[in-house]
Amino acid sequence: MSSAHLLRCTNCGDEIAGKHAASDFRCLHCGGLFEVFYPWSPRGTSAKDDTPPTPNTGGPINPAARLPNPSALRFLWEERRTSTMAVDQSGVWRFRDLLPILDDPNRAVTLREGNTPLYDLPRNARALGLDFLLAKHQGMNPTGSFKDTGMTAALSVARERGFEWVACASTGNTSAAMAAFAARAGLRSIVFIPEGKIAWGKLSQSMDYGALTVQLRTDFDGCVRILTDLVKRFPIYLLNSVNPYRLEGQKTPAFEMAEQMDWQVPEHIIVPGGNLANSAALGKGFAEMHHLGLINRVPTISVIQAEGANPLWRTMQENDGRELVSVTAETRASAIRIGSPASWQKSVKVIRSTGGWVEQVSEQEIALAKAQIGAEGIGCEPASAVTLAGLRKLVAQGKIHAEQRVVLILTGHTLKDSDYTINYHRDELFTEAERSAMSSAEKAEQESFRKPPIVLDPDPGTVLRTLEAHMELHPA
Repeated sequence: MSSAHLLRCTNCGDEIAGKHAASDFRCLHCGGLFEVFYPWSPRGTSAKDDTPPTPNTGGPINPAARLPNPSALRFLWEERRTSTMAVDQSGVWRFRDLLPILDDPNRAVTLREGNTPLYDLPRNARALGLDFLLAKHQGMNPTGSFKDTGMTAALSVARERGFEWVACASTGNTSAAMAAFAARAGLRSIVFIPEGKIAWGKLSQSMDYGALTVQLRTDFDGCVRILTDLVKRFPIYLLNSVNPYRLEGQKTPAFEMAEQMDWQVPEHIIVPGGNLANSAALGKGFAEMHHLGLINRVPTISVIQAEGANPLWRTMQENDGRELVSVTAETRASAIRIGSPASWQKSVKVIRSTGGWVEQVSEQEIALAKAQIGAEGIGCEPASAVTLAGLRKLVAQGKIHAEQRVVLILTGHTLKDSDYTINYHRDELFTEAERSAMSSAEKAEQESFRKPPIVLDPDPGTVLRTLEAHMELHPA
């Protein structure tokens, strides 16, 4: 029974076999999105108060009771770390017992994704008055972003079902992940990206991995519309986050976090908000672990968006999450430049069931937070830095307290958008209008983190005097 799964509409509850899903992965009855549902799944996979199962003592058989006990699962997953098999070295397929979506998991398409580090951030913790602050760095995946964990799952399903072509619309990270895994599987891939609105580091990846890259003169949401029409006409497998198998892979960082913290989950997890599937996936992962007795509670999950790309924040502010308020997205954090996120309803359910919040942050707050994370020796792309900027606001509002353990989800590697970093440190990131709007204190804080290169003549005396002056201004 554990190897069986259905797709369940998260809106109307309709359940279908995975192979019967429409090409755009929308429910034929209500247009909602699906989630993967197993015989042992909690009926509400996002419910914080879902009660872990107890051994069956009579009456109808409880499917969950047939699963290995929590201690056995923990031991099995730890034991696989010593294996040389590709599926065991993957931080996704190592947990395959809780994502039985393939007939033969040993044929999964993997680049040894997952197993990403959990870093402590002591300087930022002290600055915020927190006792415990960590960062789960998904940018340490093979293609440099969290998308690898979802792509290994969904693309493995595509290959197993006989597809030759796969496609996605992307702001950058999805295209890089899809192209890499498609190349690994021997499949052909097509990428649709908004022209001029993607970091070159990401675009170069999709080209290097052999994808047919199409730049459209529109935004991300326009690319999605074109792609949705395309997959209805041709046998192309859609690999955007509307694909529920993507989220099965993306839930596994929740398992990793619990394991890395000796199965003591943090009080609060903060996630960047773009297309919003990541918050939904993590919520699903934690809910499933709680239901199966692997953890004793589910953490609060909050989502942070950029002010210029804030559809979820506006949705919660204007109608309490009942109807999406789309926006024309504009932010330098290109990975979350999305105005009409597909997974907004899933995200709202997770935020509500875990007691989380949605916050927005400005371009200046994002840039400062990125520099503050960098000052810890940990780099991330701009979209990841919204988590620290948002945490700063939540702490100031009294929503997060000193003794609570907080984990920031860093979704992308710093080299994904190196131009952003260079422009920040050269003081070329903001416009004159943006600079004028900053207070003196804000300008001083930004300046304290800038480290522009110093250009000198190749003269030892000049270099020595410059270094001595720098050391006097910046003592250890």
